[in-house]
Amino acid sequence: MGTTGRAAVRDDRLQRFAAIWSRAVHPTVTAAVSRAEFERSLVPLAGVLRDALHARPFDPRPAHDVGAALVGAHCTDPAALPLILGVIDAYLVLYLPPEHPMPAEESRARCSRLQHAVAAGFARALGERTRAEQQALTGAARAAQAEAERALHASETGFRAVFEKSPVGVGIADTEGRILDVNEALVRMFGSPEGTRATGRNAGEFVHPEDAPEFWTLYRELVRGDRDHYRIEKPYYRSDGSVLWTEMSVTLLRDAAGQPQYQLAIMEDITERRRLHERLRYQATHDPLTELPNRTLFFERLDGALRPSPDTGTPGRFGLCYLDLDGFKAVNDSLGHTVGDRLLVAVADRLRACATSPRELVARLGGDEFVALVHDPAPGEAPALARRMLTALADPVRLDDRDLSVRASIGVVEGAAGELEAAEVLRSADITMYRAKAAGGNRYELADADSDARVIVRHGLTTRLPAALDNGEFFIEYQPLVRLDDGTVRGAEALVRWLHPVHGVLGPDRFIPLAESTGLIVPLGRWVLEQAVRQARAWHAADHPFRVNVNLSPSQLRHPALVADTVAVLSGAGLDPSALCLEVTENALIGADEAELRPLRQLADLGVDIALDDFGTGYSNLSYLRRLPVSTLKLDRSFTRGMQCAPADPVDVKIVEGIVSLAHTLDLSVTVEGVETGTQADHLRLLGCDTAQGWYYARPGPPDRLHALSLADAAACPAAAPPAVS
Repeated sequence: MGTTGRAAVRDDRLQRFAAIWSRAVHPTVTAAVSRAEFERSLVPLAGVLRDALHARPFDPRPAHDVGAALVGAHCTDPAALPLILGVIDAYLVLYLPPEHPMPAEESRARCSRLQHAVAAGFARALGERTRAEQQALTGAARAAQAEAERALHASETGFRAVFEKSPVGVGIADTEGRILDVNEALVRMFGSPEGTRATGRNAGEFVHPEDAPEFWTLYRELVRGDRDHYRIEKPYYRSDGSVLWTEMSVTLLRDAAGQPQYQLAIMEDITERRRLHERLRYQATHDPLTELPNRTLFFERLDGALRPSPDTGTPGRFGLCYLDLDGFKAVNDSLGHTVGDRLLVAVADRLRACATSPRELVARLGGDEFVALVHDPAPGEAPALARRMLTALADPVRLDDRDLSVRASIGVVEGAAGELEAAEVLRSADITMYRAKAAGGNRYELADADSDARVIVRHGLTTRLPAALDNGEFFIEYQPLVRLDDGTVRGAEALVRWLHPVHGVLGPDRFIPLAESTGLIVPLGRWVLEQAVRQARAWHAADHPFRVNVNLSPSQLRHPALVADTVAVLSGAGLDPSALCLEVTENALIGADEAELRPLRQLADLGVDIALDDFGTGYSNLSYLRRLPVSTLKLDRSFTRGMQCAPADPVDVKIVEGIVSLAHTLDLSVTVEGVETGTQADHLRLLGCDTAQGWYYARPGPPDRLHALSLADAAACPAAAPPAVS
């Protein structure tokens, strides 16, 4: 796609994201703005979030401006914030994904940091808006301060009038901290009974546990005359024990000689604004369904746990339990999302009760994923928490007279702060959790660096597969198929290899399952077919009429263009269909209906041989062979290992003898794979097997070495009597 096309796609995704955002948030807008106008105002803000999500290095600060801009767009209702953040969490990465490869964990972590920044910018702008609305009061307070200074030096009568009539709290103290006078507004602010004053008490008595660390330093500097003013937020206890939050401006008043004489404090009640800020903070950091901490707060705590201790500078430790419910999708699909949500709430309540220490935090990351973080755990504390969580979920959840069983898989990661980044910790926990699922679920597993590395390598191979095919990194080796009766080469099996730029030559067991899971197996399989057919045509042209065997995966077998592609490849190379044999595993055909077998029948009717690979591993009914369009059975090597050395295993001999007899009765030829010794080859020849392949004859290699048979044992045998076949 050209640059113009990509730009159009990006703009379209941006518009779609802004439309979703507008639909969710517009009902809370406090001004008469149409939704279309509101949506247009969201497009540039969505662009800022997209650019911040993609930026390298990552910087969440532009999202602060987005939060502020939303307040400027009249999103001033506190209920708007969870809607704003909900759309960002659900749709930002989905609609505006990074253009360059980025791990899913990192993109989700970035999205969470952006949500936090938007919430912070929103709260700050909303607070500033509130302060602006109180500007008249603040202006009056400042006028009172200026007038008070002049009045103290000029006229006690004039000062008293301003002092008493001021709508904000005003207090005067000397430089020793002794309170000399307070106005009625301050008395009402503190909720004191009529006539009760703070006069005579010392300002140093009004201590609160949430005082800012720098407050008393500023206070001491002012009374010494080292500063003339400071402004700070400070909490006080009211007479009824409740907390009063004030924004306090304190000015030093000097005498005519310039010596410190009085402190003038002007206090504005910001308790409601503080509560609003706390509500917004709670909404931004907690899951609205379960009220557990959300992804944003979890990553804040995880970042803190991964940093060295601020007191000692030494790294602490952390423990992480990543929990995913087993089979939760079935609940949503069968009982509906409402029941699913109620089940999540019940699960959250049980998990919350498992956090028995202040150092433990249980959060919901989203969907049916929960996480528990332990700060500085004792040895074994994180696994113990995982066991408590599994025990808490052991009893069924009762909903609407229905008992719902709850199972979960948990990945546990422990380590020292500073060793891993947050995204790496979460990735390791996620990988470990899926290991628990693969082991049957309803259990926990401990993180293992080797297992993590294997999964990461597997992911790397998966993401590189498409480019590897385009870059020509695959090649084919051929292993000869040898006639057992005369030892001549009848053909060869085409075996694909991957020359990886980092890991070297990889066999099909390393990448074929990945290609199968990603759908790349179809183009890769066609490429292998093209190369093998072209090589077979070259052999025929050199007067070597070899047949080439090519493997078909289950996905290729189900691909609607299988027959057409095969015919096109054969026609393009000018090769007769009888020179091609397609190998299909027995497991791929077990239970196949007539529609699934039709492509193989069509190919067989054209003259292509069909071989049933790994025969004997699928435990299929032998009579089933009569309806399959196969001409060859490839006997699995597990049936012939007992014949590698003399004397042969009599059970293996009888099994192979029976299979060969049945195959020949059905007019099928028998090929044996995995032949590693001459003794084994002799047994198979005497039992009537038709062809064989294995390391005894030759290892897979380039096509020009097909005739170079080694005929050397590849497996050691103890000294024994010559083989005898009954």
